[in-house]
Amino acid sequence: MTRQTVATTDGVSLTVDVHSEDGPTVVLVHGYPDTSRVWDEVVALLVGRFRVVTYDVRGAGDSGVPDSRDGYRFEQLAADLRTVIEAVSPDGRAHVVGHDWGGIQGFEAATMPEMADVMASFTCIGGGSFDHAGRLLYRHLSPSRHPLRGLRAVRKQFTRSWYILGFQLPVLPEAIWNSGLAARIKNLLEAVEPREGHPAETFEQDGINGIELYRANLGRVFRPRRDHVHPPTQVILGDKDPFASVELFEELPELAPNAWLRVVHGGHWLPRTHPGLLANAITELVEHVEHVEGADPAPELERAAVDRHDRDLPFHGKVAVVTGAGNGIGRATAIALAERGADIVVVDLDEAAGNRTATFVRHLGVRAGVHVVDVSDASAMEALAKTVLEEHGAPDIVVNSAGIGITGSFLDTRPGDWERILGVNLWGVIHGGRLFAQQMVDAGRPGHIVNLSSGLGYTPARDLSAYATTKAAVLMLSEVQRNELADHGIGVSAICPGIVDTGITDRTAHVGVDDEEGDRRRRMTSELYRRRSYGPEKVAAAIVDAVLHDRAVVPVTPEARFGRILSRLSPGLNRALARTDILGR
Repeated sequence: MTRQTVATTDGVSLTVDVHSEDGPTVVLVHGYPDTSRVWDEVVALLVGRFRVVTYDVRGAGDSGVPDSRDGYRFEQLAADLRTVIEAVSPDGRAHVVGHDWGGIQGFEAATMPEMADVMASFTCIGGGSFDHAGRLLYRHLSPSRHPLRGLRAVRKQFTRSWYILGFQLPVLPEAIWNSGLAARIKNLLEAVEPREGHPAETFEQDGINGIELYRANLGRVFRPRRDHVHPPTQVILGDKDPFASVELFEELPELAPNAWLRVVHGGHWLPRTHPGLLANAITELVEHVEHVEGADPAPELERAAVDRHDRDLPFHGKVAVVTGAGNGIGRATAIALAERGADIVVVDLDEAAGNRTATFVRHLGVRAGVHVVDVSDASAMEALAKTVLEEHGAPDIVVNSAGIGITGSFLDTRPGDWERILGVNLWGVIHGGRLFAQQMVDAGRPGHIVNLSSGLGYTPARDLSAYATTKAAVLMLSEVQRNELADHGIGVSAICPGIVDTGITDRTAHVGVDDEEGDRRRRMTSELYRRRSYGPEKVAAAIVDAVLHDRAVVPVTPEARFGRILSRLSPGLNRALARTDILGR
């Protein structure tokens, strides 16, 4: 690392560190009240790929302090950024990455025509544009908008920005910093273990100096200009960020010629908590802009692209993996998710059926790929997960829908029958959940897993011991997964259908009887299900609702809901009714 001092246009000195010399220049701009040391973990991952540069902004760390409030205005901060870039970049251009206030000032710089020639790209982390914030305020409080909905949107962001208004008060903010209270509040919100360099030794004084950033620039919120962003821009926002909300970026598609929005599971200090994720995201954008020869495709970047025409679709830009998607509930779910904008990974053992589903899905204007996989095969599922990651990135939604049926008495159900149904109905769910949940966690991606259980998961129906056992296991597995994966922003839903005409009865094996009797029972069961006239589309609608609203256990059909209530209120009566042979065999 080499350190140098750069003089700005108004004479304030900035301390600049160049961590590596090769590759495109990446300049990392820290936020308030941090110093450039907040980037240490990210720098370590970018060194060797790029010329990595950090600097302490004016009023922070080892850099100088301006003489007046005017020295903190956006125009001066942009001039500082340009001065740094011209001092460290061989070609006078840099890919700018800003966190918190670094993101705020970076957004302002990105809208200035005079900065267009030096900002090759811009990545904003946990920040936003004051111009966007002002437009959010005016847009949602417009008389043409629904007043309550507008107030909710404004309240959501501005309750996160309470401190900005607090900083406008005289004397009090400085007194709080001098008392040490602000440091305790920051440590509570940050929830990151301190380490050398973070917080900096200059933390208290940096906090006092930086108050002037807010006092000098707040008026920008009340004078929005609808500025256009010049460089390719990506926004990375934690879904638990206490300061910034996704509403800030509603107009990003109209204001930036090339824009990407990534929502990850995390809080505000992502440079400390998610350095690997940030390093990958920065690398993907830089290589995309620089057209790096031999660089791997960046499916995550492609999925994060903002499309103004489709942004109202709840699953636009998301990838859903659906097993058993060739028929029945799996097929209906794939179509329902595609109708709401999701790209679909169709997984089925029947290639022809999978292709039919994929063809229908593509007609809805989204992408679909077909993978012939036996979900009970661990190695085949591992290969599928690897392929999905390479082609799409970590999925957002996984629907473990593949299943088979076996009926017959417990004593007639042989080990081979148990192995077959456990392999598909339970191990298939385990494989899908384990492999794809790990990808979501590694990518920091909030997501949702849907497991197909059954109303028989809590109803001990006779002659269905194998099927009911697998579905009961899936139900409990889902409950445990939900508890564990919630820490990573991943929801899990167990869907428990009752009698639904999916076609599974036509393929159900009947053990303990000869082929003729098995065929008779299949015809009889299938006819009963067809007369029920409850199609898989209704289950698919329940699955979509479960994903959108993070439902835990979702009984579908009246009998499934009744059985769920009965299993809880009167287990004895539930067992007694389950002893009845509803088929009259």
